[in-house]
Amino acid sequence: MPTDLEKQVQNLQDQLNQLKSTQAKDQISIIVFSGDLDKILASMIIATGARAMDIEVKMFFTFWGTTMLRDKNKTVKGKDFMSKMFGFMLPKGSSQLKLSKLNMSGMGTAMLKGLMKKKNVASLEEMIKTAGELGVHINICQMSMDLMGFKKEEMIDYPNLTYCGVGTYLSDAGESRIQLFI
Repeated sequence: MPTDLEKQVQNLQDQLNQLKSTQAKDQISIIVFSGDLDKILASMIIATGARAMDIEVKMFFTFWGTTMLRDKNKTVKGKDFMSKMFGFMLPKGSSQLKLSKLNMSGMGTAMLKGLMKKKNVASLEEMIKTAGELGVHINICQMSMDLMGFKKEEMIDYPNLTYCGVGTYLSDAGESRIQLFI
């Protein structure tokens, strides 16, 4: 028969186990809402930096952020009129993104890209490749894709890519020490 001390120790162990099970993971969850080049760059720099520090990264691309994930070399047939219009009006892939400020009809974007090259800063395309190699998880909001008429067949090939809903983001965010909205 357990003694009072043994019961207290077991009770403390149970409480400790409960606390451990609810403790946030060494993980960052990032909502990528914007499709602006500077904001996407910030997202990817944070994501790859966190992975380099061995922090798990889950990115949730929604609304305008999904445009970055479109593959400029893929075309999809069978879209309705509105889907075709969104596809035509929105950037197709990372190379077509523009700055949120000082874009100046594309001059600002070209200047930033040129400056990045001159300063040996990885391009967005290189950052995406690195993110995939480091194991950054990219989740694409299925509802956003449906609203904009995007199809899975037109998205980039990426090793850790999932199509999901907001529930997946909320679950990931609930387990994460850090949550960001960009």
